[in-house]
Amino acid sequence: MSLALALLALAGAQTSPAGATACWFEQGVVVVPAEVAGIAGDFILDTAAPRTVIAETQAQSAGYAERQVAGDVRLAGRTVPGLAFAVEDIDVRTGLFATPIAGVIGADALKGYVVDVSVEPCRVALHRPGEAPAFGRAARLPLQWVGGAPAVAASVADGPRAITGAFVLATGSDTAVRLNDQLAGAPGAPKPPELYPYGQLRPRLRALSLAGDIAQDLPAGLIKAAPDEAGEIGAPLLFAWRVRFDFPAGQVLLAPKRKGPGSRRGP
Repeated sequence: MSLALALLALAGAQTSPAGATACWFEQGVVVVPAEVAGIAGDFILDTAAPRTVIAETQAQSAGYAERQVAGDVRLAGRTVPGLAFAVEDIDVRTGLFATPIAGVIGADALKGYVVDVSVEPCRVALHRPGEAPAFGRAARLPLQWVGGAPAVAASVADGPRAITGAFVLATGSDTAVRLNDQLAGAPGAPKPPELYPYGQLRPRLRALSLAGDIAQDLPAGLIKAAPDEAGEIGAPLLFAWRVRFDFPAGQVLLAPKRKGPGSRRGP
């Protein structure tokens, strides 16, 4: 029995090296196992969220009555100590998930690391500065911070009109691209709620240019954003690449995906 347990432990160590964890792609976003302020569960990994959030239901079950909580984040074998979190109702965002979502891990918990994310197979790794392995041939884009979230330069076009600006990279958005509603649209054209996050409308955008590649006929939507944010690029488009957020070096690397089986939870 002891030998069997030792072999199982060794196998687990080989498949989940320090600083890495399996993830899964559900409802168009990346989900990871983590622990936040002592609450363990499945969390949406959302680089577009400036701040980590605990779901109100899980916080109440854990005995938290406050709207602001402080504690540690434990993800992929790493610990971010003493982070401040918001407690929010996120049911509108998570109602279609197969299992309860405990919260959202945001950029505040990630920005001290080099973060690798790939969805074929789904894997998230957090490397300390100076310890990240070689990433291979990749496009390197300068990273800028917009409203507390990482962004890169990109361009979109729809007919004769084009917009170039800072697009936030959103691993927790289920739509390929969303545009700042102050920049998008024709005069007098309606902007119904269904065009915004968690709405059902997905009009097609003609093209987006990122890192020298052009993606065409993309599902799109709108967001309310500050003037310095042109929009956001969501997980369905972002993970056409393997992605490295090198936060300490201020850059994002996009590399071709390696061949391999997909990874997702459930049938």
